[in-house]
Amino acid sequence: MTTMIQLSLWLNVAVLIPVSAALALNRPGATRAFGERSPARGILLSIYLSILLVSAALLFVRDSRATVALLVVQIVYKLTTPFTVGTVKNPVVVSNLAISAFHIGALWVSRAMVLG
Repeated sequence: MTTMIQLSLWLNVAVLIPVSAALALNRPGATRAFGERSPARGILLSIYLSILLVSAALLFVRDSRATVALLVVQIVYKLTTPFTVGTVKNPVVVSNLAISAFHIGALWVSRAMVLG
């Protein structure tokens, strides 16, 4: 697995630990960025925890196909957030766009691995 792909996985871990903790603990910053605690926010936390756990596992269990699949799903969902949220001014949308750009760059740099 290339270093850029590993950096994408580490980025997921580094971002999702504090974000998941803030959501789970209902921190004021989480409320400002994600809205009040709700079933929808709980579902989002579940998705974030899933991405966190799978990213962490893939740092130890090297599976290129699974890693590419995870990153591609993340890129698609992150790029669609401006449309589903209805703005690019929300800090979560901005973060999603930045992280998706990093993941796209990592896949581009690592395209020999991606294309097999």
